[in-house]
Amino acid sequence: MTDVYLGREDRPTGLEQIASGKVRDIYGLDPDHLLFVTTDRVSAFDVVMDEGVPMKGKVLTAIAAHWFERTRDLTPNHLVSTCVDDAEGLDESWKERLRGRVMIVRRAKPDPIEWVVRGHIAGSGWKEYRQSQTICGIPLPAGLSLAEELPEPIVTPTTKHEAHDRPLTPDQARDLVGEDRWEHGKALCLALFERGRQQLAPLGLRLADTKFELGVRDDEPLLIDEALTPDSSRMWDEGDYRVGISPPSFDKQILRDWLETLDWDKEYPAPPLDPTIVARVTARYLEVCERITGEELVPA
Repeated sequence: MTDVYLGREDRPTGLEQIASGKVRDIYGLDPDHLLFVTTDRVSAFDVVMDEGVPMKGKVLTAIAAHWFERTRDLTPNHLVSTCVDDAEGLDESWKERLRGRVMIVRRAKPDPIEWVVRGHIAGSGWKEYRQSQTICGIPLPAGLSLAEELPEPIVTPTTKHEAHDRPLTPDQARDLVGEDRWEHGKALCLALFERGRQQLAPLGLRLADTKFELGVRDDEPLLIDEALTPDSSRMWDEGDYRVGISPPSFDKQILRDWLETLDWDKEYPAPPLDPTIVARVTARYLEVCERITGEELVPA
């Protein structure tokens, strides 16, 4: 499988680059619109690998578009089109290279926090709970086990634009975004989480936690960035789910587990990736994409 686009130095000409993150590159199209290009870059332990995961960018784009369309009744979002032919300024060769991995979006001012919603206790939340019986300072009942479903989903915000996102208490998040914005965002993200959970359950997928990003355009709150993708969510196959263990998730966990077996200090540069491991990660992404969207992605 050779359908991979990293986009580090090889970037579309004629467009102004606004930002470049671990996965997405963002370009200006006009005063009102941006072009999001989702690459196949992959990171682990906050280090971007030198190799990518084939098809990963197309998977993330397809799943994000799926959820943007299925949550419009809950909130407006920034997505205008996923058709690369609508991106003025790209020549034909670039359109073919980026087909399936672009989103044309409305510009918006992002919130200064990331909105994390947890329905199960796992990951960093499990680590904090064992120490203090809280997550982001939110008290939880005693006696919960790893991967157990919480009595009700909770919003556990984090910082953004830092080398390592830091958890925030609700009061700290409220101070950053304001009282009204916090209450609206909290209610909206809980509703989005519930929508995702309801629609994933019949597919045999359990939504453990996820991250949303919200922004504002012309005083209108918008859902932005991505939504309920493997990179922003922890999803478990219902058949693998057990309380007391950390079930395998539909993301790059295979890669993280493999890297943990190596003598690596988790600093750049990352070690060369095992092609067998990369192929397994690609297969995992493609599987969850087909289950969620009902469409099978194939390499160009």
